[in-house]
Amino acid sequence: MANLFENLSDRIQGSLKKLTQRGKLTEKDVNAALREVKLALLEADVNYKVVKDFIGKIKERAIGIEILDSLNAGQQVVKIVNEELAELMGGKSEALKLEGMPAVLMLCGLQGAGKTTMAAKLAKKISEQGHAPLLVACDVYRPAAIQQLKVVGGQVDVPVFSIDGSQDPVKIANESIDFARKNGRDVVILDTAGRLQIDETLMTELQDIVASVVPKEILLVVDAMTGQEAVNVAKTFEDRLHLTGVVLTKLDGDARGGAALSIRAATGKPIKYVGLGEKVDDLEVFHPDRMASRILGMGDVLSLIEKAQGAYDEKQAQALEAKIRKQQFDLNDFLDQLQQLKKMGSVQDLIGMIPGMNKKQLQGAEVNEKDLVYTEAIILSMTQKERINPSIIDGKRRKRIARGSGTTVQQVNQLLKQYKEMKKMMKQMTNMQKQFKRRGKMKLPFPGR
Repeated sequence: MANLFENLSDRIQGSLKKLTQRGKLTEKDVNAALREVKLALLEADVNYKVVKDFIGKIKERAIGIEILDSLNAGQQVVKIVNEELAELMGGKSEALKLEGMPAVLMLCGLQGAGKTTMAAKLAKKISEQGHAPLLVACDVYRPAAIQQLKVVGGQVDVPVFSIDGSQDPVKIANESIDFARKNGRDVVILDTAGRLQIDETLMTELQDIVASVVPKEILLVVDAMTGQEAVNVAKTFEDRLHLTGVVLTKLDGDARGGAALSIRAATGKPIKYVGLGEKVDDLEVFHPDRMASRILGMGDVLSLIEKAQGAYDEKQAQALEAKIRKQQFDLNDFLDQLQQLKKMGSVQDLIGMIPGMNKKQLQGAEVNEKDLVYTEAIILSMTQKERINPSIIDGKRRKRIARGSGTTVQQVNQLLKQYKEMKKMMKQMTNMQKQFKRRGKMKLPFPGR
């Protein structure tokens, strides 16, 4: 989500930093900072009324004698902004309702918002929770829509229900429920038709499906790149269908963030998931409180921990720790750690989750993700003997490895230097732990744990 809020984060953090650098604050100080926050939100395409109400709530709480007279007034104002920002986006995350046999989820939205891909992403996420979803092709108009759903369904190993030749989405939805019951599928995900713009035919069709199958969830899929237009679309769909939630797509793009910050306040409906890319894994539960913290540069440690837990295998971590203790860490282990890191997603996204960190602070010290690809290619171009014992890699071997990985000898040399430095650091950690143990102190954590 780095791209979405990058400019907004910089502006808001800059405005509030001035407050935290002072001792006591005057009402004039707070007003000046909030004026800058207001401009930043408006430039991010946040709805004007939403911005006005948001700033009003902060002023009401911040301009009080007990805050202005306190020594850490600036931090308290930032805390208020954080709380109100989280509340603006919904306060807390809301899970999907998956009760029933089967639970029916209907995805709706305009054509091009990414409904079909989102259906597959949701199916994968629901499968990981222990459910058995079924994808249903209710878009009978768009050319190749059914085939596209079958392709993405295959990517996530979830079956797709369709009726050849049928032009009746209500019939397809109804028969899919019978099919799900007979085949042990406990969640049905309806991929419905969209239009380039809202029209009466589309809305009537969706209302007919809702009346017939009574979905547990009616989720509007909205393209975050469309800004305020996304909010207008959401209002119209809510008026006609009574949505249960919103899913935002394309949050990895250069959108200004207005939709994510406005849509809850404008519709009263929670953002349940956010799509962060085109891959089937690029889907996250939307946590308003965590997002607020990331916008304000406070990090998102909980999401970072969850990503690490999802990427790291416990047995692998224990085996790695044993090797580090025995000082047997080799390039195979180095490669394993690299691949685990890649599972956690974009390096820049991970940096955004670390409190107090942002891209600009790390200029000149950024991890180039292309370098990770080259590192992987270099290690994979080595023989097993070379990976286990890198000391045998002489000049001739280095040239061969560089040719095999499409890199230069200098890049191979750089990798081997990094490996030696990491091994040296791990040896120091092991020695430190031995000293701590002798003194009866707490264990030091090891990488991978």
